[in-house]
Order: sequence, then C-alpha cells, then structure tokens
Amino acid sequence: MSQGSASRRPVLVIAEAGVNHNGDMARALDMVDAAAEAGADIIKFQTFKAERLAAASAPKAAYQKERTGSGESQLEMLRKLELDVAAHETLIERCTMRGVAFLSSPFDLESVDLLRRLGSPIFKVPSGEITNLPYLRAVADAGLPVLLSTGMADLGDIEAALAVFEAKGVELSCITVLHCTTQYPTPMDEVNLRAMNTIAAAFPGVNVGYSDHTKGIEVPIAAVALGATVIEKHFTLDRFLPGPDHAASLEPRELAAMVRAIRNIELALGDGRKRPTASELPNRAVARKSIVAARAIAAGEIFTDENLTAKRPGTGLSPMRWDAVLGRTAARDYQPDEQIELP
Repeated sequence: MSQGSASRRPVLVIAEAGVNHNGDMARALDMVDAAAEAGADIIKFQTFKAERLAAASAPKAAYQKERTGSGESQLEMLRKLELDVAAHETLIERCTMRGVAFLSSPFDLESVDLLRRLGSPIFKVPSGEITNLPYLRAVADAGLPVLLSTGMADLGDIEAALAVFEAKGVELSCITVLHCTTQYPTPMDEVNLRAMNTIAAAFPGVNVGYSDHTKGIEVPIAAVALGATVIEKHFTLDRFLPGPDHAASLEPRELAAMVRAIRNIELALGDGRKRPTASELPNRAVARKSIVAARAIAAGEIFTDENLTAKRPGTGLSPMRWDAVLGRTAARDYQPDEQIELP
C-alpha cells in the first residue's frame, strides 16, 4: 500500500458487505461468493454487539430512517444485523475456500478482542470510532496494519488518532488513511476527492485510500488515478432489499466492473517514465519524417530551404538535423522525395 507511481503495489479492493446481509447467514455466504467472483481482494463485514454500540435512546441517521423507517430505534435496527462468533467462523471458512480475504470492522472493545482471536490480519477503524480513545488504543495494541476511515473528520481528528497509534509504536507506514464521506449515498458535490491528497500531504508516511459511498463506480476509479492504494466499496446482492446501506451499494456485476476498471487504470498509470512503448516503436518509422529532396537536386548543388523538405517515412535523416544539412553540398543527384544522405 505504499505511495509512488513506480513502486506502488496493486490497489487493495475491499468489497464492503457491511450489514447488507441483513442478519441472514445464507445471504452473507452468498456475498462471499459474489465478492470472490467479482475479483475483490477482501470482503469486509461489521462486528458489534448492538447493546455495546448504541444506547437505547440513540437516534437513527436520516438516511437510516429513510431506508428502514422510524418505527424502531437504532438499537433495535442494529440487533437484527449482528453476527455472532459462529457466524464469523463460518464466514472465514467460506472466504478461505473462495480465495478472498475476510475482514470485519470492530465497533467496540470486545469486538476488537474477538477479531484478534480470530486472526484478523488488518484492523479497520470505522469513521465513527476515530474519536474513541480507548478503542483506538485497543486497536493499536494489536500491532497490525490499520485502515483508518475518516468520515465526518477534519485534519485535527486524523492527527489526534494517528498520535494514538504512534504512541503505541505503530509506524505510520502501517496505516492507511481512508478519505470518505459518511452519507449514504454521498452526493457528488460532497465527495471532495482532492481531500485524499490533502491527507497525504498533511501526514507524510501514511498511505491513503478511499472508502466510497457514492452511487456508481466513477469516483473510486478516479481515486485510484489520484493515488489511492485502497478502495472500499459497499456492495449488496440486491439494491432494493430493505436495510440502511443497500441503496448506496453496488450489485455484483457492478462490483466486478469496478474491479476490472481499477485494474485497467493501474495498468494505464504505468511507472511514470516517459519513453516509447514496445508497441509504439514500429510506428516511429511510419509516423515520423525524414529530410528529402523537395525537387530534383543535382550533384554539387547546395542544400537550401527551397530544395529540401520533410516527408514520411522516418527512416532517413531526422528533420531535427535540418540545420546540419543546410549549406552542405549534394554529393550526388537526388530525385524528388529521395531521402538526403550525409557523408
């Protein structure tokens, strides 16, 4: 996940299942299959116990009310979306079988411990936890690479969170800061994708990425072009299912299209060195020009701007040597369009 065009590793693509399984284990397993078939590197779920995440009085966000109604509390909604330990183990087993990495965002201290016991290789800090000091310390204690989401945050919030990790000995090179906007779906005029580069400039040493909540695939692809090393994108098996995040999620065929586009953009970005490509080289002779006789030139005649011109193919003297030819004497006769030779 390092920065730099010449040495950058492949972009890590995270298919964010989140809570789009709606508490249905069969659907969650189908999502693992879909993420693997789409070519995602990681499928990510969410690990929490509703009672430890939200108080009974905690209100729903406006987008949650819009998608799930206001007749239940946030706590009641979250209870339906929990995954227990056995579910985690089953999902990990399915991920291993399908060749896609398992990841889950912990939302409380007990969930951090659970994911450590389950062997999580990375910790993903959700945007809502960036100001939770005990939580950040618990994640830092794991000593693993960290993905830090920054929805609703400013640079001061990010600086404070990074200081917690540094104080615990986590190197900045092990942290990827994900720019994101916590609104589902995110309006285009609130994406502010350049903020990702602002983060990179403000905190040298961290990697940057983008967690996308917009509709469609344009913005994550643009983020890759701007240097994102990680892309996280919500997906669902059916955008019309009930639940808070489905509407801002890709369906499997769209997820696959996004992964293909990201891989193509990675190839297109190249290593940054300006040089002709292998497929271009044969075209040089066809598209470039050579110095030729503009009319018949007799032996002993002086080459001038009037009796010379430049025409394809580019197999003779380059027109960039024009000044070196002017004033020289023709060593032989030349027919019109014949390439000029110098002794």
